[in-house]
Amino acid sequence: MKFSIAIPAFKAKYLKECIDSILAQTYKDFELIIVDDASPEDIDSVVKPYLSQAKIQYYKNEKNFGSVNVVANWNKCLSFASGEYFLLMGDDDKLCSNCLEEYVKLIDAFPQCKVYHTRSWQINPQSEIIGITGPRPVWESVYDNIYERIKLHRAQYISDYLYETQNLKSNGGFYKLPMAWGSDDISAYRAAAVAGVAHSEKPLFCYRVHPTSLTSSGNIKIKMDAIQGEMEWLNNFMMKATPIEETDKIVAKKIKAFLPKYELNKYAEHISQAMNVQPIANLCKYWRMHKTYHLSASCFLFAVNKWVINKQKRNEKMYIHNR
Repeated sequence: MKFSIAIPAFKAKYLKECIDSILAQTYKDFELIIVDDASPEDIDSVVKPYLSQAKIQYYKNEKNFGSVNVVANWNKCLSFASGEYFLLMGDDDKLCSNCLEEYVKLIDAFPQCKVYHTRSWQINPQSEIIGITGPRPVWESVYDNIYERIKLHRAQYISDYLYETQNLKSNGGFYKLPMAWGSDDISAYRAAAVAGVAHSEKPLFCYRVHPTSLTSSGNIKIKMDAIQGEMEWLNNFMMKATPIEETDKIVAKKIKAFLPKYELNKYAEHISQAMNVQPIANLCKYWRMHKTYHLSASCFLFAVNKWVINKQKRNEKMYIHNR
């Protein structure tokens, strides 16, 4: 088996569209693993018409892993995989029909890599294309990959990465962080540490963009723990980094120098988003945790400034819309 594609299913609305896009692949050597995470929605009715196809496996969790522990469900999907390469899908996303065919070409060109990446279309709830992620070099080292992600905040998703299955399993699966915030990035970094990451310039995946939900006060500590966990991994990885190539040595120095600013921006961005709902109350909640997460006064000033700027932008858009 060349590919294992897995869908951790919870939402039923777009699941049929997701499954159909996978079954429409021009390259046919793959299995499809669907895991119903004890969803309250009728996943069975969507999946059962497909179960006559030998390439489809269907499992149902007895208990829901929950959004905080979603990575554990990702890794359960991975445990069923027998393909040489593994791709994890969102239950509301889609694959372009030539996705696996193009990945085969990329693997043949860069057989030493343990992880591969593609550009992605961004689609709306009506499945209309509304955007595209940016281009990347054909190949880059893990250091370039980290630096460009944290410096330029390049858009990427869990499903636009393809992993060598055995390497992903040997790393303990997808890296566990609360709500999977940062898990996709770190999982890719760990795989790219072996021999870099190869990129396809073609968009082969469709990520469905939904209306942005505001950060709720109930997720404050969870999000902060996730940021803290991501920063601990990045700092530990860079502390142990021993790049060989001269270019990687220079980039590694840049990463180390930029990490404090990246951390400040991550915390400040989260605080500013939380301020969209009950700004004073949420700001005070964060301040009460500032010692736990080592947040400086400058972090809060930065967050408030972000919130003010973003509020002005929203007001300007509303004004233009209402004219």
